[in-house]
Amino acid sequence: MKEILELLESDAMLTPGRIAAMLGRDEEEVAGIIKEMENNKTIMGYFTLVNWDKLGSEKVNALIEVKISPQRDVGFDAVAERIYRFPEVRSVMLMSGAYDLAVMIEGDTMKEVAHFVSFKLASMEYVLSTATHFVLKTYKQHGTILNDGEEDRRQVIVP
Repeated sequence: MKEILELLESDAMLTPGRIAAMLGRDEEEVAGIIKEMENNKTIMGYFTLVNWDKLGSEKVNALIEVKISPQRDVGFDAVAERIYRFPEVRSVMLMSGAYDLAVMIEGDTMKEVAHFVSFKLASMEYVLSTATHFVLKTYKQHGTILNDGEEDRRQVIVP
């Protein structure tokens, strides 16, 4: 099962037949395992990683550090749930360290992101403070290097 998940995580377009061939297993068995993992929510969904820069898209992404006061009996979960339900929010993670939640959002303009932070996020009950960091350039996402065509400048190490 883990081998199948690792293959799908690296390439969601792999078919059960291709996975079966790669692992030396039966295609129907692999398809059944995948279906079972979809049903029990081990596989939560599939996505396509798009390099929007290739289309000249001017999307604005930001990482927002959020400090919150945990709620009695639910901790950080209730506030995190309220935040991740906004359509602008791409991900929310509970963090250790200087802040509690890392919130990734996407907007069409910096003004739109600022509006989200000011009027939707910072004004929420239990939110103590926010710090917004705008993404200037993404080099690698979900294990994929986005600036293809550039030469690999890492030093070759020969034993």
